[in-house]
Amino acid sequence: MTNLADDFREPVREEVVVYGHPLLYMKIWEVGMNPPAPAREAYGPWHHHKEVELLAMIEGGMGMQTQDGYMRLEPGDVALFGASQLHRTHRVGASPVRFVVLQVDLGRHMESVALPYLYGLGDGAASLERLNGLLRDKPEVRREIYDLIAHMYEEYSGRARGYALALGSAIQRLLWLFVRHDDEGLLPASAERELQRLRPALDYVDRHLHERITVEEVSRLLNFSYHYFIRYFRSAMGCSFVDYVNRKRIKMAERLLLTRDISIAEAALQAGVPSIAQFYKLFKRFNRCSPKEFVARMSVRADG
Repeated sequence: MTNLADDFREPVREEVVVYGHPLLYMKIWEVGMNPPAPAREAYGPWHHHKEVELLAMIEGGMGMQTQDGYMRLEPGDVALFGASQLHRTHRVGASPVRFVVLQVDLGRHMESVALPYLYGLGDGAASLERLNGLLRDKPEVRREIYDLIAHMYEEYSGRARGYALALGSAIQRLLWLFVRHDDEGLLPASAERELQRLRPALDYVDRHLHERITVEEVSRLLNFSYHYFIRYFRSAMGCSFVDYVNRKRIKMAERLLLTRDISIAEAALQAGVPSIAQFYKLFKRFNRCSPKEFVARMSVRADG
């Protein structure tokens, strides 16, 4: 029986995840527990993190509780927790327990083609937690996701040449599996018609990324009012126009810093951020490290 006093402890926000590769925004590891049988089924504390989390059970049994319900995991099962989804776990029985944990910051990992799904994958999105029903009701999908997580763990642990490419493509396939088999429409994407209407704006951003870009000029390009454009863009792309542009700028700066012998100030200027203070702020927002730290980390992992 659960100690009711545990229910009222302040939920823990897990420490910032240190990603194994700075461009993948993910971490995967195996957890093993072989303690003596507990006097009761003790829960760990409620906790949350900004990454989407998947647990793949290898051995033993685990109980998972969220604000919306409870699920029991046996070997071969997979559980999914959305970004910032409160949850806690406990070991079931006295048998040894082994499982693999995969944490992915999908918002930072996504390329432009996946951005329309970002709204459904955002912080606190209950739809992700509800997708556990898909894993329960479609064993063939569950098996494929389980095998995919096992493959990712193997690549991440071995770190053979090209492992980052393998992990990146695996994350994209993982997202594709959920989207393709989402029969309930829990991850709605924008209609192609909406994206087509935005195409001139997206092309304009690509052409003028090194220049000053304002919402006013882009909304006029589409013959939209300022406020209508803001709402339409967020609805279609799952993020604000400003965030979209900033994401593109930092991605360009990353490429420049890794492929050209230029200073951080030059990379910032070419990416359209003339203020070095603003550039550092944006870079840390998207990468959780300074540009200098980013280059150093990437040079160490150049063989990946």
